[in-house]
Order: sequence, then C-alpha cells, then structure tokens
Amino acid sequence: MFRSFLSAFACLGLCVACSPTADEAEGARSYPALWQIAREDGMVEGWLFGTVHSLPDDMAWRSPRLEEVVQQADTLVVEVADLEDREAMAALFESMAYDRVEGPVRDRVREDLQDEFDALIVKAKVRRAYFDSMESWAAALALAQAANPNRSGSGADRELIADFADRPLVELEGAREQLEIFDRLPPPQQRDLLDAVLEEASAQDRTPGRVANVWGEGNIEELEALTQAGMLADPELRAALLVDRNEAWAARLENLLSAPSRPLIAVGAGHLLGEAGLPALLRERGYVVTRVE
Repeated sequence: MFRSFLSAFACLGLCVACSPTADEAEGARSYPALWQIAREDGMVEGWLFGTVHSLPDDMAWRSPRLEEVVQQADTLVVEVADLEDREAMAALFESMAYDRVEGPVRDRVREDLQDEFDALIVKAKVRRAYFDSMESWAAALALAQAANPNRSGSGADRELIADFADRPLVELEGAREQLEIFDRLPPPQQRDLLDAVLEEASAQDRTPGRVANVWGEGNIEELEALTQAGMLADPELRAALLVDRNEAWAARLENLLSAPSRPLIAVGAGHLLGEAGLPALLRERGYVVTRVE
C-alpha cells in the first residue's frame, strides 16, 4: 500500500475524498485556478497552477486556457519529479519509517478518534498491529492513503509530467526531502498529524467531494477557508508543511523565473492560497501575479 505514499503526503495540505465527474465539470463550466507571472513591464515569465494529486479517471479539470499554457511553457516545475518509480519511493519510505519505537498506534491516537482508526484499519485491510512499528508520521501517511479512495496514477501532476516528456522537468523537493520534513517533526507534532488525518477522514465521510468540487470550480476563497481547518489549523504543522516550504520554494522560483525559459509551476493547490501562498510571495519579490482563470 506504500507504493503511492507520496500522493497521501501531497494531499495532506488539500485532502480530496472524491471529485466531480466530467459531466458535472462541463455543466459547471469552471476549472481550477491558474495564475500568470509577469514582470512589471508585462513580459510573461511563467504560470502557477494548483494540482490535486489523485483523481478519478473521469475528472474534467483541463481547461482550454491551461492547454494553451502547457503548449507555451518551456519547463514544468513540480514537487516530486519521478512519481513513476514507486519501488524506489516505497523503499525510501520503509528506510525512514521505523527508526523510533513508540508502541501501538491506537494508543497514540486521541481517545475520541480511536473508532475512526479502527474503521480505517478495516478499510485498509491490514492487521491492527500493522502500523505499530511505524513512527507516527509514517502511520499518518499510510492511513491518509487508506482514507483516499482515488489512486495517484491519475493525479493532475502525473498528467502534466507526461505532457512535458520532451521538455525539462524541475523538482522543487523530491521524495527524500519531503519525507524528511515529517521525520524531523517532534513526536507530539507527529501525533497531532496522526489525529488530524483521522479527523479529516471522518470529515470526508460526512461531506464527500466538498474540497474537490471547490477546487474544480476555482473557488479559491472557499478553498482557503477549508485549508485553514484540520492539520493546517495547528500552527506548528502549518509552519512545517506549508509556510516554511513556500518560503523556500519562492526563493528558488525567483531564480528559475529569471532564466530565459518560462516555467509552468504545478504544485499542490494548498500552496497557492492566502498571504503565505506562492502568488503572494512572488508579488513581494516584485512580480505581477494575476489570476487568469
């Protein structure tokens, strides 16, 4: 089940339980948000697009405007480039997930969430003790994957990577760096993460598809409100999973945008929202960032 663990990680900042079908998206005539990055003189330097990392096959999310950008961009920038090497990702995960012995996972879960944990164990079709030898962050990722009914093989980032098969691909972090973010969390914050995954799994059961529909409609105001809840409502987790990463990415993107090639920057949609989002951070660096869809 850990072959696609990175999709679970990427979805932590923007969990998606299910998504609108092609017919629903066509009827709404709306698409996920897309931004243009330009210099003050109007010269276009690149684009920003917020992705969802696992989608059903019939999700209609590619707008005509995005298709134009895909053709115009010289480079694709993503969080993790080699998403197809699942064997290597699984091996990396397993090499990092078992360093600290903490006892049964169920005992690390907040008491009012233990029933949700039991339900996810049944959903994952594994023994209850299966996660017990994992650190809490690793158990959280595995449980997030179990809670997500969609497969990462049809994620927006994977489709875009395929589109750029003959063009340069830039990786902002990579699998190891992403996992190290979790591995560095102190044990109390790892347990907060574990609780948050269970809370969000319960919320998905109550209101399936809500985040996906908001994303697909390009409603960034409501999307930002949704991402203020759950694990990102915890200041320490928000800093580690979102704010600090965005600051590091913005500095690197500034260098990429100064090059002659024009990148399409496609990262998890939660990274593009609010004052800590990449559009805001690039504006602070002097770019004119305009939403074009």
